[in-house]
Amino acid sequence: MPKPLDKFNNPYNPKEIEDKIYRLWEESGYFNPDKLPISSAKGGSASGGKNYKLKSKNFCVIMPPPNANGALHFGHALFVALEDLMIRYQRMRGKKTLWLPGADHAGFETQTVFDKKLEKEGRNRFQIPRDELYREILEFTLSNKKTMESQLRKLGASCDWSRKKFTLDEDIISKTQDTFIQMYKDGLVYRGKRLVNWCVKHQTGLSDLEVKHEEKTTPLYYIKYGPIILATVRLETKFGDTAIAVHPKDKKYKNFIGKEIEIDTLIGKTKIKVIADEAVDPDFGTGAVKITPAHDFNDFEIWQRHKNEIPHPIEVIDKFGKLNLLEHFSENEEAKKYHGLKILEARKIIAEEMEKRGLLIKIDHNYKHNAALCYKCSNNLEPRLMSQWFVKTGPLAKPAIEVVKNGKIKIIPEKFKKVYFHWMKNIRDWNISRQIIWGIQIPAWFCECGGIIVQKEKPKKCVKCSGNKIEQDPDVFDTWFSSGQWPYLALDYPNSKDYKNFYPTDVMETGWDILFFWVARMIMLGIYRVGKIPFKMVYLHGLVRDKDRQKMSKSKGNVVDPLGVAEIYGADAVRMALIMDSTPGNDPIISEDKIRGYRNFATKIWNISRFVLMNYDQKFEKIKPQFTKEDKKNLKDLITIHKKITKDIEGLKFHIAAHSIYHYIWHTFADKILENSKPRLRSENIIERAAAFKVNLEIFSAALKLLHPFMPFITEEIWQNLPILRRDSGQVKNKKMLMIEKW
Repeated sequence: MPKPLDKFNNPYNPKEIEDKIYRLWEESGYFNPDKLPISSAKGGSASGGKNYKLKSKNFCVIMPPPNANGALHFGHALFVALEDLMIRYQRMRGKKTLWLPGADHAGFETQTVFDKKLEKEGRNRFQIPRDELYREILEFTLSNKKTMESQLRKLGASCDWSRKKFTLDEDIISKTQDTFIQMYKDGLVYRGKRLVNWCVKHQTGLSDLEVKHEEKTTPLYYIKYGPIILATVRLETKFGDTAIAVHPKDKKYKNFIGKEIEIDTLIGKTKIKVIADEAVDPDFGTGAVKITPAHDFNDFEIWQRHKNEIPHPIEVIDKFGKLNLLEHFSENEEAKKYHGLKILEARKIIAEEMEKRGLLIKIDHNYKHNAALCYKCSNNLEPRLMSQWFVKTGPLAKPAIEVVKNGKIKIIPEKFKKVYFHWMKNIRDWNISRQIIWGIQIPAWFCECGGIIVQKEKPKKCVKCSGNKIEQDPDVFDTWFSSGQWPYLALDYPNSKDYKNFYPTDVMETGWDILFFWVARMIMLGIYRVGKIPFKMVYLHGLVRDKDRQKMSKSKGNVVDPLGVAEIYGADAVRMALIMDSTPGNDPIISEDKIRGYRNFATKIWNISRFVLMNYDQKFEKIKPQFTKEDKKNLKDLITIHKKITKDIEGLKFHIAAHSIYHYIWHTFADKILENSKPRLRSENIIERAAAFKVNLEIFSAALKLLHPFMPFITEEIWQNLPILRRDSGQVKNKKMLMIEKW
């Protein structure tokens, strides 16, 4: 009886094997594609099946870099399970595989997490010197990064740690800035004063994609502007009104269009012009709206179309969300009443004052509309007119649309292609400035004369006035600007062997929710900077939900810690639970009960190992197997299931492949083949026993290969202790590493 049987006499305990197995993998060096023992680009199938021709000898996945600001969650566990499955499969197919790991400094995301940490400590980032704050956040991030990398190992990620990258590595910073400088030279980056989504709490501008829209019920105020009654939600912005707008075909107002009317306001009488614009909805309110270009995106666009008719925007709300009237109405005593009031407080007081003066006609308290909120703190965003850096996305979007349209980049599932096209065709210029300190500083310099110099080093003098009073732009890049360049930057563009060997990468696997945040930007920036697509395929997974189909969130209290349950049930059970329920673009449902079920599956495999080994006899090694008709049928069926699983993995139908191997091992191999072999294994005829044992071992060995990409820890552990039968010689041989066995 072989010694390994002693191991399988004990109950399956993932805690005893997983760390040990991961160390074995790392020490082997096989995570590094340069150290793989690849002799050919062909991988033989199980049981003498045909060889599958490989399209390429290389295979590369760039890991979506997790935000280095906290522990991994189930979204991370899902991408690890799926991407590691792809990598392990392709490695076993004989390919030179690279899964390059990384971590994202995550800019604004990390800033908000660190803000909460400071709040608990009774500190405020606005009171901490810039250099000191940056150092603190860096220490915080690097500590989280180390923890995160340990957690990725716990989940079995077979990535090449020798190549790991961080978005604040010096070369990444430098090349990100190079891209900005080149885009500025090419006229694709400009500094402009435009309306920006401003978060009063976090004191920074945000891009359109960082805006969360939520339906809210807000009072709709009907107010009197001279002879015209109009409706508005935002009474507090009325001090910045520059016009009244109506639809050009609205007959109610045809006699007012183009004329100035006198109106009463809370700070005195004034005149305001009535303009016509097709953007006005004649069915909203009374069909007339006030235009406040400095505090509303639609109004800003209307002003741009009517610059010759109406005054320049008047800003009346400051960056702290308070009325700032004295800058424009410093001599007006009435204005002093409202100066410095917070928005909601001002709205209430203004409504009361207008009602007293007969300027408020009525209030609709049941008006529903979509409010623009900060996606992190859920506070109302305050549009502000600011000078920011913008990327002209139109010229970048055109080739990015074309490569998806012509199939150079495939999007899985296909339903997201329509969504991608719609967004790309309606894309607006991208605000890449962030008013925080955590990130890559924008390489731009300002002179007091208004001159702008874009370069890394501080210029000796201003190109506009030759003065030397020059300061660097304090803003940093939107984190998506650096991560949007991730595939080629991580591969050390432009001259490295990795870039030449692995770019474009094969698959970008990520969540559907960041198709625009990240995937679209990688395509745009990759084509612009490198002249090539960044990847050949996009695989979009869903958002992990609980058993009630609710998105997991700390506020709901329904978060399941993937590392916590992995500690109890094993990483293999977590991975299998995620893969089995994950179809492209659809949200998988996860629960502890489901994970426990796959722990039971792992235990079943462990028990199968014990059964197979307990029937081993050294005498079998000298006996040539004489397989029965049933044995041959079972081996032929094994080839069929192998081909099916291979086809499903190649077709990215991972959940179907997982179901196939699960049911084959449990319901076909264990319940039927092993059960039917028991009388023969008890036979006094050693030739009969040898054949029964050898066919069981052959099938089980092949099944372990098929299962390995899904459940790598337990399969590798069993493989280390399993005598593998070589049918061509009839000899038993212990092979050392399942992860590099031929598929």
